[in-house]
Amino acid sequence: MVDALSGLTSSDQEVTEILRSHQRRIGNQAIPPILLVVNKADNADLRSAAYDFYSLGLGNPFAISAIHGTGTGDLLDELVKVLPEQESQDEDDSIKIAIVGKPNVGKSSLLNMITGEERAIVSPIAGTTRDAVDTHFTYEEKNITLIDTAGIRRRGKIDRGVEKYSVIRSMRAIERSDVALLMVDATESMSAQDTHIAGFILDAWKSAVVLVNKWDLVEKDSYTMDEFRKRIQYSLNFMDYVPVLFISAKTSKRVSSVLPEALRVQEERMVKIKTSQLNRVLHKAQDQHSPTSKTGRILRIYYGTQVRSDPPTFMLFVNDSKLAHFTYLRYIENQLRKEYPFTGTPIRLVLKSRG
Repeated sequence: MVDALSGLTSSDQEVTEILRSHQRRIGNQAIPPILLVVNKADNADLRSAAYDFYSLGLGNPFAISAIHGTGTGDLLDELVKVLPEQESQDEDDSIKIAIVGKPNVGKSSLLNMITGEERAIVSPIAGTTRDAVDTHFTYEEKNITLIDTAGIRRRGKIDRGVEKYSVIRSMRAIERSDVALLMVDATESMSAQDTHIAGFILDAWKSAVVLVNKWDLVEKDSYTMDEFRKRIQYSLNFMDYVPVLFISAKTSKRVSSVLPEALRVQEERMVKIKTSQLNRVLHKAQDQHSPTSKTGRILRIYYGTQVRSDPPTFMLFVNDSKLAHFTYLRYIENQLRKEYPFTGTPIRLVLKSRG
């Protein structure tokens, strides 16, 4: 790109010579096309002056105004023409595992420790990671995509600009993942923000594993781990099916168990239950505890079937879906998990009224 206001300068000629030198150096290899763009051509006189750049020998100059958009349409048309045809890409069938959490809980350190390479920059300064970074590798003959994300702070503390879009990319990483590794700081109590991030994972119907990082910094006795786990389960009572691991990404303590646990959760996510087995659980649950109603009409579940996995989704055919209270549906889910745990994985129950 050159400047119409400045006219043809020696610097433009030097850059042109560098481009030609590069073309001579690559020889018979495919030479990338060069488009000569003359910017700041805001009026007719400047657009006419743009033709002086023909002398550079780089072809037809495109006179544009980046501020006003003048001439950008012709430039875009030419750019589309010279772009290479896109080759068909194979579908990505890898298992996607996103590492999420607040800033500075050790997400990038965990990525580096799992891969055995310095894939991400590690710094004690919160907010070092700005974008979601995908790392592809093979583990036990399975294709894995590990996604390192930026820390997610409370909405009121998110600055405009780069941090705002970093958080948006982190949220999108959760949406395209299969399993989310929710990292929390062992040196801090389970915070409201940790709970909010867990809520984001649940809203996206993703499986999860809670990783309590920096466990090496905690003074422990024989009861510390159980007490910490109970506090997490209390804070995440809406996700009490999620497994909890205590690790240290810095010292690699128990890091070797992270991927096996994530893959186990992914397998649970894909479990398919036969219709006959599902209905046995449903009928047994109703016999043990029938729903109550203040209107005189009670919910009746006739039968159910699993309509999909990833996440496990069950269609329950009932007399009237409006009679279903969320507490009874939670009871049905708990009874189902007694037979089929679906470890770390949410269960979706969809009611369909008969007729």
